[in-house]
Formats: sequence, C-alpha cells, structure tokens
Amino acid sequence: MSAKLILLAGALAALASAVPRPDTPPVYGPPHPTYKQPGMPFDFSYAVRDYSGNDYAHQETSDGHVTSGSYRVVLPDGRTEIVEFSADHDNGYVANVAYEGEASYPSPSPSPSYHPAPSYHAPAPSYPPPPAHPHQ
Repeated sequence: MSAKLILLAGALAALASAVPRPDTPPVYGPPHPTYKQPGMPFDFSYAVRDYSGNDYAHQETSDGHVTSGSYRVVLPDGRTEIVEFSADHDNGYVANVAYEGEASYPSPSPSPSYHPAPSYHAPAPSYPPPPAHPHQ
C-alpha cells in the first residue's frame, strides 16, 4: 500500500508543478517573432508617364536588412517631389525630400460678364368660359 501512496503522491506533485502559478502569466503557442529578423531580399521599380499628365516612379531594393530607394511624383503646382529613403531596424525610416522646378499657379480666369437672361412675357392663356349651369 505504501508503493501506491508514493506513486499517487508523485503523480500529484507532477500535476501540481504543471499548473501555472497566478504570479506567472500563461504562455500560449510559440514565442512572438522579433522584428530584428532579416526580411526577404527584393528589388523592384516602375514608372508611369502618360498623356493625361501622370508622371511618377518608384524604385526600391532590400538585402533583407536595409531597404532603400526613391520615388518621385509631379505635384499639382508643377514641381517634382523626389524622396530618397533608407530604412533599417537600427535607424528606422530616414528620408531626404527634394523638389525640382518652380511652383506655378494658373492666373485666375476673368469672371464672366453677367448678362441676365432675357425675359419673355407670354400672353396670359385664354380659356373658354365655363358652361352656364342649367339650374340657376
């Protein structure tokens, strides 16, 4: 009987050690990934210039640790904004922004001269008189 008691006591001790204590938070699933893990290397670029005035481009490359590149876009005022950037885990996103060209704004168009619409006086409609009531 003492062997059963020892086995029972050992099983209870093992079970008690597996139960999380209130002073330690439970751990679920695998640990969260850190953001210091290297990324996937890549390299891409594109450019658009069409008849409607769209003119923009983007070029970017990464070795898995540092991402760098540039992009440009024509602004509504006619200047081109050029952004060169780099991003990594140590320095974050660092950008250098420059502008090419001079801002130009269209001169305001003259206000149209106001001419009131002509007014036409149509003759009042004429309706036939109502029929005489026979019981009057």
